[in-house]
Amino acid sequence: MNQILHNRRQWLSMLCGGLVSSLTPGCRAADLNRNSSSGTSSAVIAEPLNVNPRDILKRVIPSSGEKLPAIGLGTWQTFDAGTSEAERAPLGEVLQMLVKFGGSMIDSSPMYGQSERVVGDLTAQLQIRDRLFLATKVWTQGQQAGIDQMEQSARLLKAKTIDLMQIHNLMDWQIHLRTLRDWKAKGKIRYLGITHYTVSAYPDLERILRSEPVDFVQFNYSILTREAESRLLPLAAEKGVAVIINRALESGSLFGRVKGKPLPAWAAEIDCASWGQFFLKYVVSHPAVTCVISGTSKPHHMKDNLGAAFGKLPDEPTRRKMVELISTL
Repeated sequence: MNQILHNRRQWLSMLCGGLVSSLTPGCRAADLNRNSSSGTSSAVIAEPLNVNPRDILKRVIPSSGEKLPAIGLGTWQTFDAGTSEAERAPLGEVLQMLVKFGGSMIDSSPMYGQSERVVGDLTAQLQIRDRLFLATKVWTQGQQAGIDQMEQSARLLKAKTIDLMQIHNLMDWQIHLRTLRDWKAKGKIRYLGITHYTVSAYPDLERILRSEPVDFVQFNYSILTREAESRLLPLAAEKGVAVIINRALESGSLFGRVKGKPLPAWAAEIDCASWGQFFLKYVVSHPAVTCVISGTSKPHHMKDNLGAAFGKLPDEPTRRKMVELISTL
């Protein structure tokens, strides 16, 4: 046991020493205790992982047949950073970790402070734009204001074409949807979508999915917040709409429920090495889910999150067992 603890301390020392970018796919970071604000961790354990990035789970975008890696990166709060090397270096490592293990989706918004600018600067610096699926949002009222904002987003992201433009929290969605259809026809965007982050918005999302053709819908869903399972997820599947999930980790608060508690032994049966992967595998195992985004500014958390897109996924009986376990904690 002492030798195991020593090895784990060695790993943490290496990680803090800035060697994350040189790690091979033979290791991954498994988080034990993440704080509630950003889903970050102060305790990290090294776990062996032999993966080929090409084996990452991908889900089909129904409107095109294109496949998208099932774990992506959100940028709310975590990429709202300045220009200093100290602030940006870890974020560059997060992006490198994303593409190194086969991920591609990055989701942002003008609402997220400097996030679009930071993503644009770093992806250009790292020369990884062609390996990414860039998604952002329009978050304003009025047709011309929306056009101006989206053009600014494209400049900040340094993207001639934005892969996915979404209407943030359904703000002025009727007006913006017309613009998005025009932009898609002109090749300025590849896909269009709508988003929200609260259960109270589900009825509005359902009404739009029933009446308007969209490529993507984004909403909240987690092992604790499962209301989407009853109607919204089945409706998206029925309508052939790709689904992006936000708040899968409940803004990090899920980790408070499991603080100090070991993973159940049966988690190994679904190739689950951390609580973060436990929570993410529950969400991504729903067949209607296309991609799950989770924000982080720490490379080892990005790596751990991506681990949820490798190996076995829980079947329906195991999903029920996962819910029962978390409900008792």
